[in-house]
Amino acid sequence: MEHTFPLSWLLIAFTVYTALLFFVSWLTSRKADSGSYFLGNKKSPWPIVAYGMIGTSISGVTFISVPGNVMNENFYYMPLVLGFVIGYIVIAKVLLPLYYKMNVTSIYSYLESRFGFATYRTGAAVFMVSRVLGAAVRIFVVVLVLHTFLPDGAVPFWVVAAVFMFLIFLYTYKGGVKTIIWTDVLQTTFMLLAVILTVVSVARAMDWNFSEMTRAVSETNYSDWFNWEWSASNNAIKQFISGIFITIVMTGLDQEMMQKNLSCKDIRSAQKNIYTTSITLVVVNLLFLLLGAVLAIYVSSKLGGMQGIGLADASGIVSKAQTDKLFPVIASQYLGLGVGLFFIIGLISASYPSAGGALTSLTTSFCIDFLGFNKRTDMEQSRKDKIRKRTHAFFAVLFFVIILILYAVNNQAIINLVYMLAAYTYGPLLGFFFFGIFTRYQVRDKAAPYIAVAAPVLCFLTDLACKTFFDFGLGFTILLANGLFTFFGMWIFRKPRMIPE
Repeated sequence: MEHTFPLSWLLIAFTVYTALLFFVSWLTSRKADSGSYFLGNKKSPWPIVAYGMIGTSISGVTFISVPGNVMNENFYYMPLVLGFVIGYIVIAKVLLPLYYKMNVTSIYSYLESRFGFATYRTGAAVFMVSRVLGAAVRIFVVVLVLHTFLPDGAVPFWVVAAVFMFLIFLYTYKGGVKTIIWTDVLQTTFMLLAVILTVVSVARAMDWNFSEMTRAVSETNYSDWFNWEWSASNNAIKQFISGIFITIVMTGLDQEMMQKNLSCKDIRSAQKNIYTTSITLVVVNLLFLLLGAVLAIYVSSKLGGMQGIGLADASGIVSKAQTDKLFPVIASQYLGLGVGLFFIIGLISASYPSAGGALTSLTTSFCIDFLGFNKRTDMEQSRKDKIRKRTHAFFAVLFFVIILILYAVNNQAIINLVYMLAAYTYGPLLGFFFFGIFTRYQVRDKAAPYIAVAAPVLCFLTDLACKTFFDFGLGFTILLANGLFTFFGMWIFRKPRMIPE
């Protein structure tokens, strides 16, 4: 039965959860220094890192979108997730040994030692653009959902956005990675509890036990894993291959994700973390898809379908934007106060890690890659700490400004464009690193910025041509194509001499 979500309970839940988060932050940030902020003093326990990385890997957008998308795309997300596992193995076997051997704080330091200063700065700049755009869109979607829970006109959107970013800024301000490692554990726990509680509540509403629930899902098309239609963007083969390279780039070549792995005491601990995370992600994503299937069945059998809850137009068509609302609407209006509260906390829990991690990694990259903190002996530590804190504050303000711009535009096409640009900019990192690892050629260093711009442009034109002439979209494999163009560009500008083996 539909009900109105009480604002008072929302505020209480938000306040209590945030207070708990800040208590953990206070415990972990005592006696924190720059070593704590950047790499957690290399003392992070790998099981804690592995568990917390689940919350980082699953953003607020995933928390909302993956369950709702089951209605239109079944379990076609799973081949992508299976590709993640292979990608994590590559990270553990290829990238982690490289980072630990070089003892890096910023992973982009590798590009300087391999190719030169211009490639190094280009790689760091590509990461910063990707992370700012991608994280800003994720945060915006979450803040927008939180704002919809408030009475119309009661609190302006900019106030909700300001409070959200200010809280993230405060809890990561001092401890950095050392704090995030432990707060990620708290946030992952509440995120999973929200999903599990919703599944249990729907099962009770449908009078299912566990075996009846799994049988009901398996008897629908929702449980289909593989789409073999070659022209489809979610074709199983394209999904699997894309999952491999998405993981390599967005985890293995991403400062935010690798910063946590590099906080482990040694490479063996970091590799255990990676392997554990890869398997756990498969289970967790299956849980999200199961949630989507039981929600779809519940809506269809009990609530008159998507039209019955106001998420389909008069002809019954359900858009992607509407399926994203499925989990929020059911959790907050039909399953009772407890589920609604846990949904809010789960949504915040899925959002805090990605936002807090983005702030920390961007600050680290700017301080190490552009200000050279790890090389400068002419600057006192107190001065470095002051600059680092100001940089942290600057990126928090930048996120806030981008969120307000997205809200002012209020155009789904523009939001998708920003997200797409973030995805496109990761490709050059893939090409730079793989050319460095799998060849022994040196490259004309000054060509790197031009290659990093040309590759995404060529990738966009290729995708457009494939859609126009062959009715074939590259889908997530855009990332692979982007990396190949970058690799080819590095090959064109290679030097005759090679580095010694």
